Amino acid sequence: MRISARADYAVRAVLELAVRQDGAAVKAEAIAAEQGIPHKFLEGILGDLRRAGVVDSRRGGGGGYRLAREAAKITVADVIRAVDGPIVSVRGERPTGLAYTGSAQPLLPLWIALRANVRKILEGVTIADIAADALPESVRELAAQPAAWENP
Repeated sequence: MRISARADYAVRAVLELAVRQDGAAVKAEAIAAEQGIPHKFLEGILGDLRRAGVVDSRRGGGGGYRLAREAAKITVADVIRAVDGPIVSVRGERPTGLAYTGSAQPLLPLWIALRANVRKILEGVTIADIAADALPESVRELAAQPAAWENP
């Protein structure tokens, strides 16, 4: 699985809004500067997040962006889906839409299992969890395994 730059930037932008959740809107320029995200690229990402109901925006002098709902009700999966679509795809298709024949038939349950595991993690971590540096124990255990940090 590959996490796109859009998805990485989107999660970082939403996280930035979560840690500044004092009620004031945050300008895109401030998010871009704080997270090292190209401003023009971020504007498109924020538009996708707004259309998906993850963030709200206001124009004007006191305008900017804020979370559309509590950070505890926004999962990492919500953010990724807002900017990239389905979490796991094979050749751009959802695994459930695929069909294999012959010796390739066992691939479909493999792709479905992969999707289930990725979803389990990304749907189980909220923006509030990350903002509080309180990842679920299951995620911390996976990340603590030495092999998780190796690139085979």
